[in-house]
Amino acid sequence: MKAIIPAAGIGKRLRPHTLLVPKVMINLAGKPIIGHIIDAISAAGVTHLEIVVGYKNDQVEKYVDLHYSSLKPNFPLQVERSGLGHAVLQGLSDSDEPVLIILGDTIFDLDFKQFLNLNQTTLAVVPVEDPRRFGVAEIENGRVTRLVEKPDAPRSNLALVGLYFIKNQGILKRAIERTISEGITTKGEYQLTDALQLMIADGEEIRTKTISGWYDCGTKESLLASHKFLLSTIQTHNNLPSVIQHQPVFIHPDADVENCVIGPNVTIARNAVIRNAVLANVIVGRYATVENVVLKDSLIGDSAIVQEAARTLNIGDFSELKSY
Repeated sequence: MKAIIPAAGIGKRLRPHTLLVPKVMINLAGKPIIGHIIDAISAAGVTHLEIVVGYKNDQVEKYVDLHYSSLKPNFPLQVERSGLGHAVLQGLSDSDEPVLIILGDTIFDLDFKQFLNLNQTTLAVVPVEDPRRFGVAEIENGRVTRLVEKPDAPRSNLALVGLYFIKNQGILKRAIERTISEGITTKGEYQLTDALQLMIADGEEIRTKTISGWYDCGTKESLLASHKFLLSTIQTHNNLPSVIQHQPVFIHPDADVENCVIGPNVTIARNAVIRNAVLANVIVGRYATVENVVLKDSLIGDSAIVQEAARTLNIGDFSELKSY
């Protein structure tokens, strides 16, 4: 089965961490976000990848080609960011075969094998308090009767969360092409939700699956929540004599960590140097230096330097924070 992963976004809400890398390449629990996604869907039966790229596409292509060449990855380029529907269109064909669509910045705690074996087009949904930021599904007798993108007055609290099983990708392709040819947009963009609504209007049966494990990586807070979940799914333990570890943690074998209390929920990336530090709920990037600090709920970018601090930080790549 083919999977389409939209991964062209800039990730403005995660700046400064996305100034030098695309959002899907941010490292969580030992690998980029997109790596965790590909691991999950390939284990469930996905055999081919269409990764729609844009912002700093070379980094995504290099990583996926190196680690997932057996999945025959293809990288259609979305030159203009014209909405999710437009992005998905880049990876669709006229085939009547099914396709999985999964956003490149979202982690799911889900039985993907079961999701891929569904008999009907199915959209993953989550009940939310404020659905106005999402596409929203209205349901009657188990079937979706109406989909609305970012409604001002939502009539349902079931939010679409970026995971779609499409039974016939050719039908979806034609629906998206129709939104473009007829100029059907929401907030100036060609939305996947609008194309799916056209399918419903034409008689296509679409259902929903309510899920509980949904982790968006769009903000610092949601990124740390995703990181916490991913760490809970892996088992690692480095025998470091001068380091007290409160699991779960991921410490790269090439990191230099001494005289520290690490964890819970900490990732320390390759070639980072951590000395005399207490870290909890922290992500430390590659080649970063963290010394004489107490940190919690923090993101430390690649090659950043943090010394003499006790606080919560959001420090981008190559930044420095020192006491003199």
